[in-house]
Amino acid sequence: MRKPLDLKISVSGVRGVVGDALTPQLVSSFGAAFGTYTGAGPILVGTDTRPSREMVCHAVVAGLMSVGCTPIDLGIVPVPVLQSHIRRSGAFGGICVTASHNPIEWNALKFFGSDGILLRPHEAAELTDLYHQGVFPRIGGTAVPVPRTDDTAIRHHRRTVLSHIDVDAIRAARIHVAVDCCNGAAHSAAPDFLTELGCEVTLINADPDRPFPHDPEPIPENMGQLRQAVIASGADIGFIQDADADRLAIAGSDGNPLGEEATLALVVRHFLGRSPGPVVVNVSTSRMLDDVCAEAGVPLHRTRVGEINVVQRMREVGARIGGEGNGGVIAAEINPCRDSFVAMAYILEAMALNGAAINDLRSAIPRYVFVKQRVEVRLRDVPAALRRFRDLWQQATLDTTDGIKAIWSDRWVQARASNTEPIIRLIAEAPTERDAHALLEASRERLLVP
Repeated sequence: MRKPLDLKISVSGVRGVVGDALTPQLVSSFGAAFGTYTGAGPILVGTDTRPSREMVCHAVVAGLMSVGCTPIDLGIVPVPVLQSHIRRSGAFGGICVTASHNPIEWNALKFFGSDGILLRPHEAAELTDLYHQGVFPRIGGTAVPVPRTDDTAIRHHRRTVLSHIDVDAIRAARIHVAVDCCNGAAHSAAPDFLTELGCEVTLINADPDRPFPHDPEPIPENMGQLRQAVIASGADIGFIQDADADRLAIAGSDGNPLGEEATLALVVRHFLGRSPGPVVVNVSTSRMLDDVCAEAGVPLHRTRVGEINVVQRMREVGARIGGEGNGGVIAAEINPCRDSFVAMAYILEAMALNGAAINDLRSAIPRYVFVKQRVEVRLRDVPAALRRFRDLWQQATLDTTDGIKAIWSDRWVQARASNTEPIIRLIAEAPTERDAHALLEASRERLLVP
């Protein structure tokens, strides 16, 4: 088990190890701070399936009620469902109790404004200031609002997504899908969604009382069960979601992972085939997106890592499609956030309309080797480590959009401080595995050794 780490506060929310950095007192105070920030009104609250969810959720609700907000409990819901429902319901905002891809001992709060979008950096900073000040407009005992529940969010979200795709074509294709929900927030929403699309569904890991059967991050090393399910069932494709269901990774009909970076590339290529326009991704996303956008003759914009950074730039340049290469697809007109259901819909539509297997669609996009490492570095040592990284690769083209990215004509390597954990994330991409790992290892050595 990973050792307890300090509380992490960022544009992605507040997260930490439950019982260590993340306590009921802290959660309640952040709930009160958020209610103070939004003003007294309805606030949607949802969770993933972590064992700590009830404790954390009760603390959130208490904090919200203490400043006059009316919590509306959605229960266990995918985070993109909660985001969509904020806009539909007219809520003042929303909080999702989920630590996404982090291990089971973690939990977190994700904060969303009345537009269903993660707080912008300046908004997150204002919320954090309110929390640290600790002065909240508490209400008296006779004015405490009554919490409500709402079980319609998943159904409404499903209807919204389906209204933007060719449902008839997908149903006619009768695609067999194996899906691994990681016993997470999409345990019921995913099979219902795929069934509505006329798919034959082989379902694994859909028991919310038994999280998590494997590490919840949807990366190849966690897709062994999905691979077996695809092969055993003869499925045409495999999908795997993370714990809060905003990210999606894919396995081919042979059960082998296509790589989390392939999800966004496949969706963007399909989308641009019918609606060309600018695309926005973060600076850590695969160069496959450069190839896809060049093929379509459209501009590609890159931002800092973080869903809100991509969403903001999409609005600025009028992009209808974008996302993050970790399996997070953002379709502005459907749900302006990372949404694994939108990703599944577009992938299935691409297969149906092209009459093509997923492996054939993947073969149409150039391949690179994409590798990552986590380097644990104390927060105070991060600046010096990044300076050493910059000096190592000073002959390359350096991009400082987020951390430092050294770029050559056919490869790149990046080092950046994580938004969610006290680590430096190293990412490299190159034509061959040998080249990619060489970039990674040289970078790691320089980060750790002055």
